[in-house]
Amino acid sequence: MSCAICEERKDKRFCPAVHGKICPQCCGEQREVTLDCPSDCPYLLQARQQAREHATAQNGRTNERDREALFPEIEIAEQFLYEREELILGLSFALSKSARADRSLTDRDLIAAVSSLAKSYQTLVNSNLFYEPPTANVAHQSIAHEVQTMVREFREAEQQHIGQTRLRDAEVLKALVFLLRMGLARTSGRPKSRAFIDFLFAQFPEKQSAIAGPEEAGSRIVIP
Repeated sequence: MSCAICEERKDKRFCPAVHGKICPQCCGEQREVTLDCPSDCPYLLQARQQAREHATAQNGRTNERDREALFPEIEIAEQFLYEREELILGLSFALSKSARADRSLTDRDLIAAVSSLAKSYQTLVNSNLFYEPPTANVAHQSIAHEVQTMVREFREAEQQHIGQTRLRDAEVLKALVFLLRMGLARTSGRPKSRAFIDFLFAQFPEKQSAIAGPEEAGSRIVIP
């Protein structure tokens, strides 16, 4: 039998995305590009593992364009991650909530929305003016709204429990940049990649509390 995609090469593996057998070459070329690969596909999981091993072998080397996307001027110390665990977890939950509400979202959507928000907070920190870049992308607007809602609720929770709001905009910026770097480290970069989204889903099963308690937080933050 021939591959269900190219109809030329011999089929060798079952592809749940096309509900048929395809050849390894089409699997490698079309995975998360034209194919909506389910998260539990063994070939997808294998490819992600190989990508992580390759990234480790590269020892974090990135080109100039990638470095710009990572906000290299923003330094994030381990002390910050420890002190603001709940903020990072809350924002991570907001991203996972957005992805669950709209199953068509991809890593690119989440990363683009977080990057845009980080730029807005960077402008706010540097000039005290919150600039929200105009976008016609409804999905990105929805993600940004969910994140902003989480920030507001976090501040309201601080006010309620300690009588004041301690969360600074600079800390929100750092948390967003941390999540951006994590997303870029997790995604395959392919148009339909959902590796980052699947990672978030694994950290926050459905019906999980938005802001985890200290006893839960420590094991969830993974430094990219």
